[in-house]
Amino acid sequence: MVNVGKWAFIAGVILAILAGFFAIANLAVVLLILGLIVGFLNVAKEEQQSYLIAVIALIVIGVGSLQALSVLGVSLADWTGTVFANFLTFIAASGLVVAIKTIADLGKPR
Repeated sequence: MVNVGKWAFIAGVILAILAGFFAIANLAVVLLILGLIVGFLNVAKEEQQSYLIAVIALIVIGVGSLQALSVLGVSLADWTGTVFANFLTFIAASGLVVAIKTIADLGKPR
């Protein structure tokens, strides 16, 4: 199962980048599913807190970068904006799963 999660992560990153160059049908759904798989299979209980912090940082940096590029009028803004948006979709889905797993773990009696 670890290999499935590993390949889901690699596929998600590659698809997010490729979508900056090519139109891919139903990409958001595919990235969402891959992100869910990564969240379920790749993040161990000991890594949950660190992973959530990293996801939050990536989302904040990604959104900030998108806004900065649009304000600066950078010529690569369309391509980079698409890649950032796709990557955020992928990472946010995995972060959602890990957040739910963390909350469930916190709710368990000790």
